Formats: sequence, structure tokens, C-alpha cells
Amino acid sequence: MLKAAGIGAGDEVIVSAYGDDRAAEAVLALGARPVLADIDPDSYCLDARSVAAAVTSRTAAVVLAHRFGHPPDTDAMHELAHRHGLLVVEEPVAGQGREQAAYLSARLRGMRAPDVRAGHTFASFVVRVPGNGRPDRDAVARALKARGVECWVPVPAPLHRMPAFRRDVRLPEAELASDETLALPLHGDVRRTASACNALGGLLQPAY
Repeated sequence: MLKAAGIGAGDEVIVSAYGDDRAAEAVLALGARPVLADIDPDSYCLDARSVAAAVTSRTAAVVLAHRFGHPPDTDAMHELAHRHGLLVVEEPVAGQGREQAAYLSARLRGMRAPDVRAGHTFASFVVRVPGNGRPDRDAVARALKARGVECWVPVPAPLHRMPAFRRDVRLPEAELASDETLALPLHGDVRRTASACNALGGLLQPAY
């Protein structure tokens, strides 16, 4: 869609710094420049204020993605795009059944579960492990794997900390999310997953 819209050399395209490497690579392939913006800490999608601050006279488009199934704030983004004459590109969304997600959200203790709300398709079930960021999150991941629970870090590093897209900027919400988030499986026995997570309650701070 970016190519069809004539995006090319000299143009800037705003993408999320949190997990949008394919979008950033697509922008580079067109000869344009990806501009990295911060995220909303609850949805992990682009934050409208950060996008607004990133707009310049060369900005041609904004790429919106559903992060882990969370919907972006499309109303705010389209209003901003209309104001600045920008193209909005929305990436397709995938999802899974919501019953397992609702079960985990209601029963997990000691970690922050995603909201089960309208529009969330749960492409992944991503929690926050509070405490001291990456060291605590990684310790929890090792402990869960030792108990036979599959888990993974969804976004190991924000784009502005990766060699291909390195930028000398501070995007605090994307950085914190990369340090605290952990994806849990929605397939298999979610009761066992909840039990294993809650058994680690002594390692964690109270959920918030």
C-alpha cells in the first residue's frame, strides 16, 4: 500500500518502535525513512501524542498495527492524519478464541494481565512482570520453563536499540515494555499455566 501510494525517497513514514521491524524494513525498501514513535503502555500500539511529535514536513504516512491483538486508537490517528494530510496504513490483525484469555486474566496473580475488552483479538497473551525490569522478567521466564510452561519474550528490544534502525532517541514506554513483557500460551491447559505463574508469587511484586 505504501508503494501504491507513491511513498519513496525523501518521504518519512512513522512506525512503532515496539515490534514493527517488518514495517520499518518495508519503508527502507522503498527508499523512504522510518521514523520511530513510542507506544501506549496499555495497548502497546502507537501513542497518538508521540506520533504527533514525530510529524515533520516530510512525513507522508503512519503505519498502524494491532499489537498482540490490541486495537490501536484509530480515531485519534485518523484525526491526526487528516490534520496533517497523511496516509494511514493499517496492518491486518490475527486472533484466537477469547475464553482462554479471559480465564488467565481473571486468575493470574503477581503480574499484570491484558484487559479482556472489546476489539482485543488476543493474537498473543502478553503480561507484564513488575519489579526490576528485564532481570525479573527473565527470571520468571526461566522459572516457568522449568515448570514446563511455554513462554517467550515477544519483543526483545525496541527498534531504536537495534543496529539496523538505531536512533539516538528515548522512547521510554517501548523500552520498558521490552524489559517487562512476557507472552504466555493460550493453547493447552491454561489452568496449569495459571497455577505455575501464581506459584511464583513470592518472586514478584503485587499485581497493579
